[in-house]
Amino acid sequence: RKDAAEFSFFLAVPTMFAATGYKVVKLFLNGETRALTNNIPALVIGNITAFIVALLAIRFFIGFVTKYGFKTFGYYRIIVGGIILAMFAAGYNLKIV
Repeated sequence: RKDAAEFSFFLAVPTMFAATGYKVVKLFLNGETRALTNNIPALVIGNITAFIVALLAIRFFIGFVTKYGFKTFGYYRIIVGGIILAMFAAGYNLKIV
């Protein structure tokens, strides 16, 4: 279980790099380099913060999976998915940004 969770996180790394690279290239092609150059301190702080939070989340998740397995996580996903589907059926505007 632990190995499967670690492997899935390792698989996410190239995807995250590709998504970030795509956004940066898109900004350069659209001539929006000011968004990158004017906000360098904010970008650096944001990346460091995101990295630390991601490490903590991964550590928690791997510990959780090691202790309880995937069954509890699966039930959680089914319940949250059911709630979201019920909200959608009730007419809530579930706009994803």
